[in-house]
Amino acid sequence: MIGRKLHNRYEITEHLGDGSTATVYKALDTRLGRQVALKVLLPHVRETTRKRFFQEATAAAQLNNANIMAIYDIDEDNEQPFLVVEYVDGVPLSDYIPSPPEIVVDLGRQMAMALYYAHERQIIHRDIKPANIKVTPDGQIKIMDLGLALPREAKRVTADGMIIGTPAYLSPEQAQGQKLDHRTDIYSLGIVLYEMLTGQLPFDADDISALLLQQVRQPPPPPRLIIPTLSISLEKVILKALEKNPVRRFQSSRIMAEALEDSLRAEIAPDDATLPRRPEGFPVRGKPTIRLLLADDHALLRASLVKLLEGKPEFVVIGEASDGDSALNKTLDLLPDVLLLDLNMPGKGGLDILPFVRAKAPNVKVLILTGREEDWYIVRALRGGAHGYILKSTDEAELIDSILKVTQGQLVLGRGVAEKIVTGLLTNPDKNVQLSETERKVLLHVAAGLDNEAIAKQLNISVLLVIEALAGAMNKLDASDRNSAALRALRQGYILLDDLHEL
Repeated sequence: MIGRKLHNRYEITEHLGDGSTATVYKALDTRLGRQVALKVLLPHVRETTRKRFFQEATAAAQLNNANIMAIYDIDEDNEQPFLVVEYVDGVPLSDYIPSPPEIVVDLGRQMAMALYYAHERQIIHRDIKPANIKVTPDGQIKIMDLGLALPREAKRVTADGMIIGTPAYLSPEQAQGQKLDHRTDIYSLGIVLYEMLTGQLPFDADDISALLLQQVRQPPPPPRLIIPTLSISLEKVILKALEKNPVRRFQSSRIMAEALEDSLRAEIAPDDATLPRRPEGFPVRGKPTIRLLLADDHALLRASLVKLLEGKPEFVVIGEASDGDSALNKTLDLLPDVLLLDLNMPGKGGLDILPFVRAKAPNVKVLILTGREEDWYIVRALRGGAHGYILKSTDEAELIDSILKVTQGQLVLGRGVAEKIVTGLLTNPDKNVQLSETERKVLLHVAAGLDNEAIAKQLNISVLLVIEALAGAMNKLDASDRNSAALRALRQGYILLDDLHEL
């Protein structure tokens, strides 16, 4: 087709390449006097391919970003459809495999922000790979080929359950034919960056079915097993993008871009003692890392906790916060496995944000780490849905054990807190005390933080009956106030801690 002029306007000057569904040419737009690329659909393609071809035009036409290939027009010549797109003078991203961390971070940040731009407009690419990305001579990223991009208004042209994309870069949800959202692109970008850093793919197999199984089940080998001098911080960014469960990945590519930038400020791994050990039969499935977020307004305490926890192979600290607002925002952005939460912080305290964390991030375990051991704080934290309550005076072994237990779904009460509730420091247990069912239910709702009117409404009884039940329970338990009565009822087993989370 060299020398041919399509639609009496686009003069083809060079053959650029062939794909499975289209051929790409360089051409001169004689009307505007500019170089363009023509993507000409091959004849006799399947109808679904033809629909995806036009879908690319629909998707790309909505985007206007310097890091995304622009589409100028869609046309047809002698019943042969073609796209007129931006001609990008550059090299494929594969020329940058492998690259130093600084280059990987620079190009990775550009790719992440370009994807964020598309995702904000409800468009996911679905086929992020080096072959679909070019780098211009001045180092600018251009994301190409939106043939599989799925715009918000588009009708799905592949059946649910159909695997589509390039196997080596597929997300686990793509490999299983599941419904996709923008986080599938984040996973694919993680594979691209892994390959740029190490020179090899995290998952590779001659058999496609075996490769798909690796994408779904096998954790990626830590990049520092291949590049020992790689910073721990950059490795964590890559591994977070490659989390199998989408809720554990970066929840937006903007956050991923920021994490890439931050990783450059981290120190290079100081010595071999910090390097991950190559497991026998590498690669193998290892124990999952527990991702922690620390929220405390004392910088010195946070620094000591980071040093302690990062020294354990099972933990990784993915974020810190010094006040309640930032703790809540970072929890919702990063979705850690465990939030270590102080109660007294500037602005909103731990008790203020706890209900929001439990409502908006129900899979995040919340372990209260505080210096407050008053009854009121304990009751409020437990009724707010905390999974554990330990004191800052807790020793290292108990802290680590508490985090592990909370991760496993156990309710943890630290030494001192448990003693208040269980061993009778508040009062000696009286086996002869018999609470009525109404008294027991009222105390359960007191422990859940409800006032008398709310309890009456919840139990469908009068406020007077609630007050009488409280008075009777306080007298039987020798408690001076309603919160102390609730704690003593917990201690003596009249109400259960697990019941608090079910109200």
